[in-house]
Amino acid sequence: MSKHTTVSLTHLGCARNLIDSELMLARMAEEGCRISGSVELADVAVLNTCSFIGPAREESENAIRELIAKKRRGELNAVVVAGCLVQRLSHGIEARFPEVDLFAEISDYTELAKAVAKLGAGKQVPRYLAAGGLREPTRDGSRMLATPGSYAYLRISHGCDHTCSFCAIPGIRGKHRSKTADVVCSEASELIEAGVRELVIVAEDSTAWGRDIGMELPALVERMAELPGDHQIRLMYAYPNNFPWELTRLLREHPRVLPYLDIPVQHIATPMLRAMRRAGSGDQVRRLLDRLKEEVPGITLRSTLMVGFPGESDEDAAQLPGFIKEYGLGRLGAFPYSHEEDTPAYELVDSVPSEVAAERYEAVLAARDEALLASQSEQIDRVLEVLIDEVHETRVVGRTAMDAPEVDPLVIVEHTAQSNLKVGERIQVRIEGVTEDFSLVGRQG
Repeated sequence: MSKHTTVSLTHLGCARNLIDSELMLARMAEEGCRISGSVELADVAVLNTCSFIGPAREESENAIRELIAKKRRGELNAVVVAGCLVQRLSHGIEARFPEVDLFAEISDYTELAKAVAKLGAGKQVPRYLAAGGLREPTRDGSRMLATPGSYAYLRISHGCDHTCSFCAIPGIRGKHRSKTADVVCSEASELIEAGVRELVIVAEDSTAWGRDIGMELPALVERMAELPGDHQIRLMYAYPNNFPWELTRLLREHPRVLPYLDIPVQHIATPMLRAMRRAGSGDQVRRLLDRLKEEVPGITLRSTLMVGFPGESDEDAAQLPGFIKEYGLGRLGAFPYSHEEDTPAYELVDSVPSEVAAERYEAVLAARDEALLASQSEQIDRVLEVLIDEVHETRVVGRTAMDAPEVDPLVIVEHTAQSNLKVGERIQVRIEGVTEDFSLVGRQG
């Protein structure tokens, strides 16, 4: 039956969502489905959606419409929509897209895979798969990695206990739930044995790991770093408040813990932090970053900022470019505020005009680009270790310890076929220049 079903999966959203996509692929393969990277070759198309903010939701809905159009033209037998958008809108999404064959909430995806196999065989399935409660923080099943093999994402917990007024994630993913250290290390060992050289730690709030089970994040990171293998660990999504300071010893001293931290601060003006329900003040944010830089010399900091939050004054917004310059935050994500239902900020009325928010956003990006160009230019003539993510005929593409996958700059290295470089190798590269998109270029040696 299902062995003849060919499935293509389209992934939208964050790294945490990518893990869900990898779980879906593995469950479908276990049901005998053939997995194709091309929707043109598929019988059934699965879309794993994102619903964090308005633009992400619009992207998801546009992707649904494109798949429905393919089904109408006879290019697909069935369309399946899963993930955050379904979890957020629940049954309300069914009437909006009557031609979708199956909707699935966030789960372990076993029932989703069984239903996809049946759809491919022309059988009837329930149109809506409810999760039946929040996913337990148990061991994730096997994954079909969508990353190059040099790196993989590793989720250490689910959900978030914070009540940031702009964020819908707690309503989608639920309260914070830590996986046990044994579970995380078991998953990590499996990835290391598969050849993964960089474990990228992700969660809705990674620094909260363990507090619900009587532990703290540094103990987990050290245990993972000591696992047998040739791997390194990178930390993402570290919430800035109640920071576990023992972590800085590992960031500074452990050869397998990269001196890199993604720590979203969202704003630097105290009135905005208070309105966003981010505990603390602008001065506290600065003290946190100052201490990180003092305790981990040479640390690479990545952050995220939001502009245009209701009530943001010209004075509040004007602090952001200077803050970026002060801390050299070239590795920075930024986005304009999105007015989201099911969030406390939805009731706020002191909105910032969209054109004003757009101007503030551009000012933040300009400051970011200036800081990034400066820090990248400092690398010229240095020899850096580069982890190879891609190998092409005349060049390889990789990243330094300063760069997380998908969000930070790359290193492009010219090579010949005779050099026989492979994905997952670490090589020494002399940096010779910076491209227009801030990637580094260099030669091996």
